[in-house]
Amino acid sequence: MSSIVEMKALNKFYGTHHVLKNIDLSVARGEVVVVIGASGSGKSTLIRCVNGLEMYQQGSLLVDGYRMPVEADRRLGDESALVEIRKGVGMVFQQFNLFPHKTVTENITIAPMRVRKKSKQEAERAALKLLERVGLQAHAHKYPGQLSGGQQQRVAIARSLAMEPHLMLFDEPTSALDPEMIGEVLDVMRELAAEGMTMMIVTHEMGFAKEVADRIVYIDHGVILEVGRPDEFFDNPKNDRTRSFLARVLRH
Repeated sequence: MSSIVEMKALNKFYGTHHVLKNIDLSVARGEVVVVIGASGSGKSTLIRCVNGLEMYQQGSLLVDGYRMPVEADRRLGDESALVEIRKGVGMVFQQFNLFPHKTVTENITIAPMRVRKKSKQEAERAALKLLERVGLQAHAHKYPGQLSGGQQQRVAIARSLAMEPHLMLFDEPTSALDPEMIGEVLDVMRELAAEGMTMMIVTHEMGFAKEVADRIVYIDHGVILEVGRPDEFFDNPKNDRTRSFLARVLRH
């Protein structure tokens, strides 16, 4: 199976702070990879590099056949590959980042109309189908402020899907939600996984990770310490620091 993401010896710095250290990681088409680790370990930075929200300084990163430019190239204005990559990569953040002055439908149709050049009618038809998919078709004409946090996050997922991505990135999509709203967002992500969507997910939801992931990636202080299938990763971790991390998070 071909890779949609290929990182080789990838390094990321913030000034002198070495955030990601010689990352080697590939993601196959149709695969669900869950990235876990303590706060500040570099996991969010890792997936933000995949759609160019963070620039890396050394190594190589291929996304959907395009080479993501390193920081030096981007500073020279070489962003043509980045434009193509972003067309095929959806991203869902901790905060929903919806336009408060636009309706749910308008939030979903903006990018397909501007980037994919879809007509308003075509974009609206697709938006309503996506809202049905995430269980929010009855809220199409509401504004984000009229929705719960879980509903807003499901709209954010629908908005990303409207661009017909080949890859979806999730950066702790439930961490800003009240506990009773987490399940409704995870259910949508479960359905996407079952449908074969390629996903990279940063999450603290270990039960969900064990259920949906094809592989778990554990990152600590910018280094990938362990990668494995969920059963072997959770039941028989090989690295001492992995065992220590799991003992802490599974205790809660």
